[in-house]
Amino acid sequence: MKSTLHLPWQERQSGAALSRNNDYRTPYQRDRARIIHSAAFRRLQSKTQILAIRQNDYSRTRLTHSLEVAQIGSGLVHQLKHAFSDNNGLQEWLADEALIETICLSHDIGHPPFGHGGEVALNFMMTEHGGFEGNGQSLRILGKRGSYSPTFGMDITRRALLGVLKYPVLHHTVVGPYPKKPDNFRQIKASIWSPPKCIYEEEQQLLEWILSPFSEQDKKALQTVEHSQEKRHSYSSHSSFDASIMDLADDIAYGVHDLEDAIVLGMITLPMWEEHLQPILSELPCDFLRAQLPTLKSNLFSGQSHLRKDAIGQLVSWFITSCIVHENTHFDHPLLRFQAALPTIQKTALNALKGFEMQHIILKPEVQMLVYKGQQMIMEIFDALSSDPMRLLPREIAKEWKNIEHSGGNCHRIICDYMASMTDDYASRLYNKLFVPSLGSVFEPM
Repeated sequence: MKSTLHLPWQERQSGAALSRNNDYRTPYQRDRARIIHSAAFRRLQSKTQILAIRQNDYSRTRLTHSLEVAQIGSGLVHQLKHAFSDNNGLQEWLADEALIETICLSHDIGHPPFGHGGEVALNFMMTEHGGFEGNGQSLRILGKRGSYSPTFGMDITRRALLGVLKYPVLHHTVVGPYPKKPDNFRQIKASIWSPPKCIYEEEQQLLEWILSPFSEQDKKALQTVEHSQEKRHSYSSHSSFDASIMDLADDIAYGVHDLEDAIVLGMITLPMWEEHLQPILSELPCDFLRAQLPTLKSNLFSGQSHLRKDAIGQLVSWFITSCIVHENTHFDHPLLRFQAALPTIQKTALNALKGFEMQHIILKPEVQMLVYKGQQMIMEIFDALSSDPMRLLPREIAKEWKNIEHSGGNCHRIICDYMASMTDDYASRLYNKLFVPSLGSVFEPM
């Protein structure tokens, strides 16, 4: 049983009771149920992870990726529970399984269609209206726009929201300068229009509510912003203990499991591994890699699923069992003071895997052509909807748009919410309905 110190973290914005009559689930178990049964979570089954949906029937979607992140996050918590003593309260504040699964399952719930390409496209359309960022949109859905409350979104607990809050800073504190927009959507250079990592100005009160149990000193330190001459935007440098576990699980899932997709589909070959990745991994001073790297390579490219799965499982297990906890003494509260991380060797190896995938999968021209097409579709649809919202938006959304416009609010955010919620298939159908003369029907529901 957790102490009363944990009660503020189990509160919901609505003030609803922590439990119902004859319901013995914990608040975090109820949080997890809300995520799993939400429409926003179901839509992840038709949103791009890395490879476009419908290009094959094997590769991961945002939904399967989120399930894998939850499984790895649960494994990390289990590892920390058994491998670390209760040093300065670590064990008391370590998330339970339901809480970390809630955070991991919902970490991508706000991501738009067509992956990060869709994120860049929506940010391009929203630069004068507060921007768009996938993590910020996730918080917006969970705390304001979800389906369990007309006001508080999914109305999940404060600590679950804190765990999803990777970047606890407002848009205006980190956004950098953009160049003049090109006259034609076809001319945008995607890298220039990547969003800052943040939450929206509209969620300022939500942010204040989430952080309210912390001291003023901790809140100020948590929202510290770093500046870099190499980067267009500034960035936040701190997040919660739970968020660090989720972020690590996300990195492991991306670095290892998404590699499996590329191998199975023939996008990464044995010669590519030997030329670009093996030299980095083989030079690391690590007993595990020194002993297992030849077998891992052989099994990954064996063409036999059981051997490939064994190699993938070994890599995931190596990262999970290597997890450590740093203690940042600049923070007083344990939820901010503790941070899950990997030792230097494992972190270098994971970064090498991620960089390898970025170079040889994501940045391949064949993949980027599909990303570009998705971006063009998103921008064209947004442009059409914003030109005449009362005519083209679904009626309920058009009504909300009109109310916000009359109140002087940011009505473009409503269009952005609508577009971010779309699956790849839905966005494609809507594009066809709007712009392709031979496609679309009045009998096709949207």
